[in-house]
Amino acid sequence: MKQELSIAPNQVELEKQFEYVNSIIEQHRSTAITKVNIESLLTYWEVGQYISMQLNSSHWGTKVVSDLADYLKRQNPKRRGYAKRNLYNMVKFYEMYSRKDFTALTDALNINEIVQLPTAQIAGDELVQLPTAQVVDATIKQNIPNLLALTTFTNHVEIMNRCRTDEERIFYMLYAFHQRLKTEELRRCIVNQTYSSLMDKEKMLSPQMLAEYPNTEFMLKDKAFIDFLNLPIKHNEHHLHKGLLEHMKEFILELGKDFLFVDSEYGVQVGGSTKRIDLLFYHRALQCLVAIELKAVDFQPEFIGKMDMYLEALDRDVKRDNENPSIGIILCPSADRSMVEYTLSRSLSPTMIAEYQRKLIPLEVMRKSLEEYCAFLKGNQ
Repeated sequence: MKQELSIAPNQVELEKQFEYVNSIIEQHRSTAITKVNIESLLTYWEVGQYISMQLNSSHWGTKVVSDLADYLKRQNPKRRGYAKRNLYNMVKFYEMYSRKDFTALTDALNINEIVQLPTAQIAGDELVQLPTAQVVDATIKQNIPNLLALTTFTNHVEIMNRCRTDEERIFYMLYAFHQRLKTEELRRCIVNQTYSSLMDKEKMLSPQMLAEYPNTEFMLKDKAFIDFLNLPIKHNEHHLHKGLLEHMKEFILELGKDFLFVDSEYGVQVGGSTKRIDLLFYHRALQCLVAIELKAVDFQPEFIGKMDMYLEALDRDVKRDNENPSIGIILCPSADRSMVEYTLSRSLSPTMIAEYQRKLIPLEVMRKSLEEYCAFLKGNQ
């Protein structure tokens, strides 16, 4: 009797098969997590709706909310998240996002065209219809926008308590979703005014950067808040470099999660000598290498020539054929914008000048910037 021989697939084929199994697991795991989050948000919305109506109708006072929290704890001591403070967060959640002006803003921004979530698949409509409790007037019904399902309730609490405008709140919901931010990461982004930095229309970008990467204004920040380094007022580049290496996780969060750290003092061969780039990253969305030069003094025109050399070396000897041209970021305490404009106007490299300081943009500019950011997200789905 002949023994049948099985031909084992090669390692490359096995990797593909294993990856397929892994993708099945991750897809369903992600879907399950999303559904759990949606159900939690629906719960908090409906609880907040009910308490809000009871408070506004004068049927309840603040003492009743405290009694409700105690009652819920007695009913299930292991259940978490329904203390008095969080019950009021649910009320705020409902009242803030059921407002007509908030709905009008999301409609004007065409948010539902951007938000493609399992919410719509579950509900079969643009909005999730909530069943109103029988003890509440049946004529009062509210909808929860799909937008809210982009992130968790703990993230929503941060957004509600720290943001001043609806434009900011919408931005951080979108940003938290696309950057997959945990609550402590989101908190840092809000405190460090990521909205202002990312939406700033006066970024110091070279013409070549705008030509090569027209969407960088919504993907790269030109201000980095590095308070985690505790740098003295007078510091040098060594202190800055060392501090960023020791706090790389915080620095990447400040830059954006699409940045992947490659190396420190990365060597490139130029003629007969080796030049070293302070920090080298790879940007997943832009699919290119990113060289970052650290400066402890204000921007000087001669910084550009050095960066041009680094980018040329990276593109010639390091960049792969499937990758886009390398870009450079010069990080310095501050920069004279007129000097930057004159210097960058002749630069042939995709370069940006970034400052490690904070700066607010006018409030009236935020709405227009958010509209453009939403259009950017819609175009990159």
